[in-house]
Amino acid sequence: MAACTRAPFASTPVASRGASPSSPAHKVLLVSLDGFRADYIERPVARRLRALAAGGVRAERMVPAFPSKTFPNHYTIVTGLYPEHHGIIANAMYDASIGRRFTLIDTAVTHDPRWWGGEPLWTTVERQGKKAASFFWVGSDIRIGGHLPTWYRVYDGRVPNTTRVETVLDWLAMPAGTGPDFVSTYFSDVDDAGHRYGPAAASIDSAIAKVDAMVGALIDGLAARGLTDHVNLVVVSDHGMTPISADRVIYYDDYIDLSRVQIVDLSPVGALAPTADYVAEAYAKLKGAHPHMQVYRKGEVPARLHFNNNPRITPLVTIADEGWTMTTRAAARAGLPAGGTHGFDNLLPSMGALFVASGPAFRQGMVVPPFQNVHVYGLLAGILGVTPAPNDGSPDSTRALLRSSR
Repeated sequence: MAACTRAPFASTPVASRGASPSSPAHKVLLVSLDGFRADYIERPVARRLRALAAGGVRAERMVPAFPSKTFPNHYTIVTGLYPEHHGIIANAMYDASIGRRFTLIDTAVTHDPRWWGGEPLWTTVERQGKKAASFFWVGSDIRIGGHLPTWYRVYDGRVPNTTRVETVLDWLAMPAGTGPDFVSTYFSDVDDAGHRYGPAAASIDSAIAKVDAMVGALIDGLAARGLTDHVNLVVVSDHGMTPISADRVIYYDDYIDLSRVQIVDLSPVGALAPTADYVAEAYAKLKGAHPHMQVYRKGEVPARLHFNNNPRITPLVTIADEGWTMTTRAAARAGLPAGGTHGFDNLLPSMGALFVASGPAFRQGMVVPPFQNVHVYGLLAGILGVTPAPNDGSPDSTRALLRSSR
């Protein structure tokens, strides 16, 4: 195996795996619909997405990396690395060597390149003589490994979706040899609605319709510019969504002394750092304490979750069963859970993510069984005609999606 020089948190080296570059290479437009559960595509309002899938390929669902959260999974999609290897192990984490806590609202901390391992696809593309652009993607406005896309925007959720669509189309329509080969963009509407209302609510349909219209605008815009046969449109999501309730709550205070524990993250994956003299006792008190909460010592999390080998993983990891919330009584005073959330076991169908793709590289009218999102990076690298950086994916897992072996 080749040594992985761009994934400094990997405990074992990962090979440079992915579809081998071949000619002709095509452009790729990668679109994220945050929180778009795989089965949402069956809802009547997802009309353009279903049409795109009918003319291309889709997965029954795409399996997110664990934990099934936004930052870890967006970054896994563009690096081909499990979170324990690229370092973005959660939306909230702590690194002793940096001495800071990483949270989504603290952009001064999140933009510190020391958090970010691996090589994102925009860097892979640019290092090999092509160009990349991003109108929002996790990490794309951060100088990771000293690199940024040629064109990018600093994330601002207030920017209208239509502006994102128009700019992306303008980038792709630039004269040959001057514009980007790889473009990414992002829409948060479905995730926002899912958290507020839950996945079963009728209100989620308006959010689905909104992003479906943006996908339609991209399809129509590519056609109007004569780009349909030159650009592969790949639409993904980072995770699914499941309902939560104030009737399904587990309180850490009921079992452990919180004055002796630093809680880095609460739920549905708890990151607990007890004082050195309290680790064993806290583990014993939590183990089997509640039938809907699992607790593991670092290094003992089930291997299939790939969540053991990173210094940012805390000494104790708790995992809630689907639909359950772990919290403290102090935190609960700010409000009990309602609506929906994600982050649970990545194999749960409710956590399943979307994968739909159409374009010159992809077959037509094909639905494939579930596959892990760690394979997307290598798939796209092959379509773009670049050699992938070391990653955890395998080209065999996505080869059936392509018109020919690339």
